[in-house]
Amino acid sequence: MELQIPKQGYDRPVEIAERIYWVGFHDEETNFHCNPYLIVEDGRAAVIDAGSRPDFPVVMLKIMQTGISPEQIAALIYQHPDPDLCGSMSNMVDLCASPDLEILSDPTNNIFLSYYLEREKRRLLRSVDEYGLTFSVNGRVLQFFKTPFAHSAGSFVTYDPRTKTLFTSDLFGSLSQEWDLFLKLDAECRRCSDTRRCQSRRPHCPLSDIMEFHKRVMPSEKSLQWAMNVISGLDVQLIAPQHGSIVNRKEDIDLLADRLANLKGVGIDGF
Repeated sequence: MELQIPKQGYDRPVEIAERIYWVGFHDEETNFHCNPYLIVEDGRAAVIDAGSRPDFPVVMLKIMQTGISPEQIAALIYQHPDPDLCGSMSNMVDLCASPDLEILSDPTNNIFLSYYLEREKRRLLRSVDEYGLTFSVNGRVLQFFKTPFAHSAGSFVTYDPRTKTLFTSDLFGSLSQEWDLFLKLDAECRRCSDTRRCQSRRPHCPLSDIMEFHKRVMPSEKSLQWAMNVISGLDVQLIAPQHGSIVNRKEDIDLLADRLANLKGVGIDGF
């Protein structure tokens, strides 16, 4: 699917696949480009990795700009427990008035997620294991695949079989001074074997940004290889990470998965 970039920039939601919206923001203080996502099906919705507390107004405004009101949100999915994607949880719960609202994550994550909530609201926490690692949003089935220690003990990814979109949290993410919502690699980038030196002498290398981000954020080569092995078994046409850029070309997805599976010097292995 060829995506049209809105001319006004990224101050509004962007539909990245059928009824899947990027509702993200740029944290100028940390330079993180954070990417919460909204999945909509027949008037009900789920939010994946909803974002930090300071950026809650930006994310919620973009959600409402899609035509979804807070009470239509049936599920909040958190793929690991870091505050940059979970910090707004209490705000989301307070505003989303749906009586059947659920917060979904891995049991290991829920230990930590409970501290984002007032005690009486912790009843909303649910384990993805309870649902057999699947969840339905008005009939739209989402599948969960565990990627332990990539980068948290309870990390997992979320797959939408309808659009073949994989929400990867920190996997495939990056931290860069130069950013676009969609990754742009050309033939020379794909042939490049040394990301430390651009053969075309470009000032910026997105591949290098992604590799360096994983070296810093992932705990070990083994955990990253395990995660790439899980992902390699899925038919993925679009990668939607929580940081950095969306990858919407199959050849780029395959290239990055291979590079990450063979990346050296990751986390503790870099010492």
